[in-house]
Amino acid sequence: MSEDEAYRRGWDAAILAVSQWHASKAKKTEVQARRARFPKMLEHEVALHERCAEEVRLISPDDV
Repeated sequence: MSEDEAYRRGWDAAILAVSQWHASKAKKTEVQARRARFPKMLEHEVALHERCAEEVRLISPDDV
């Protein structure tokens, strides 16, 4: 395996981990929002994490 292939595999794994973290955080926050007395701020946080989970997949190693 060349150095570029190893870098790409590492990059893909890191991007996947970040995306999954944001998706998980969105789900947890969504549950909190359902139970909260004032859920508006938490709903905003859910939207933020969902958007981050989607957009982080668009980052390529060339962007860095």
